Amino acid sequence: MDTIASLFSFITTPVSWVIVQFHKVYGAIFGPDTGWAWGLSIVSLVILIRICLIPLFVKQIKATRAMQTLQPEMKKIQERYKNDRQRQSEEMMKLYKETGTNPLSSCLPILAQSPFFFALYHVLNSIASNDTIGVINERLLESAQKAHIFGAPLAAKFTDSADKVEALNSSLTDVRVVTAIMIVLMSLSQFYTQRQLMTKNVDTTVKTPFMQQQKMLMYVFPVIFAVFGINFPVGVLVYWLTTNVWTMGQQMYVIHNNPTPGSKAQAAYLERLYKSVSKHGRTRSRGERAIVKAIVAKGRDRNEYERKFVNGLNKAGLAAQADGTVIKSESTAAAQAEEAAAVKRQQPKRQTKSQRQSGTAKAAGEPTSLTKSDEPEDAKPAGPAKKDNAKPAGSTRSRAQSGQRKGPQRPKSPSKK
Repeated sequence: MDTIASLFSFITTPVSWVIVQFHKVYGAIFGPDTGWAWGLSIVSLVILIRICLIPLFVKQIKATRAMQTLQPEMKKIQERYKNDRQRQSEEMMKLYKETGTNPLSSCLPILAQSPFFFALYHVLNSIASNDTIGVINERLLESAQKAHIFGAPLAAKFTDSADKVEALNSSLTDVRVVTAIMIVLMSLSQFYTQRQLMTKNVDTTVKTPFMQQQKMLMYVFPVIFAVFGINFPVGVLVYWLTTNVWTMGQQMYVIHNNPTPGSKAQAAYLERLYKSVSKHGRTRSRGERAIVKAIVAKGRDRNEYERKFVNGLNKAGLAAQADGTVIKSESTAAAQAEEAAAVKRQQPKRQTKSQRQSGTAKAAGEPTSLTKSDEPEDAKPAGPAKKDNAKPAGSTRSRAQSGQRKGPQRPKSPSKK
């Protein structure tokens, strides 16, 4: 521990100073010797650090996306030079250089956060050992030793002996119950964060070794936290649980608003975006315009969800532009109007002979010739009747169609019913 303390001594004083400044604020509200004052000071330290690391987090997202895009090319290189490790490494480095990708960029937030983590660990360990450190003097040291979180001192650990815990005015049972609950919560939050990344924000169209590695880390990281967590003081567990919850919330925000192309999260996002754009007829935010711009720039390389989104806009009479805006498409609207007119011009269904005989066609409003049998008596014109040979051919045809024979009818046989 002395070696680690010496390595991170340059940041121990700033970390202790930040904790003391937050303690002054929360101490005025909850009391200077309470666990709320010191615990919230540690939580505020985490939030401050993570806000400062947001630019690195954005860079991590871009690096992770770039690595996922390069996975097919990397797999080809591995298969092509599987018997030549040196050439394989050279081709990998060449690929990274050409695409401007750095595999270590995805680890930047963790690497940048580790000095603060070890500095806080050393500060809390010094409080447990009754040693002043940084700007924490004897008065603040005594106040921090009195602070308890749910009955467990900030500087107590799961592996501490009963005598050491009693020296901090607590019981071994309280310390172990509180630390065990916090370790479980810390491991579960880490597992959920990694699982959320694997199930929602990974391109499911590409199966690569990178996905298998991420899936393995989903189970390995919680175990690592559980094993090392028993040696962390309660204050450090508060720090690490807070940073896990922050990471989980930050990742949920990114997945919801800027998902990985080809992932399930992108399908859900594009569905929401389509509903919003079709309702308002435009993109309403810079983030939406950036997504639409990226989809338009892909052209024929769009994935299934992106093609569905573009086709949906076209059917709605909208067109996505290269700058990310959405406008009404005149060609699409004209095509829709022409299609609607064509539907109206469609011929009515041809009716069967029985329908025509029973007069269904007339009820449907179709023009038919009025036969003599169907014409009402009061509608017949007055005047002398026409001769039989002067009758129109239509009436003869109508009688023939209705089943009547031309000329005199032969009487039915009495044997027939």
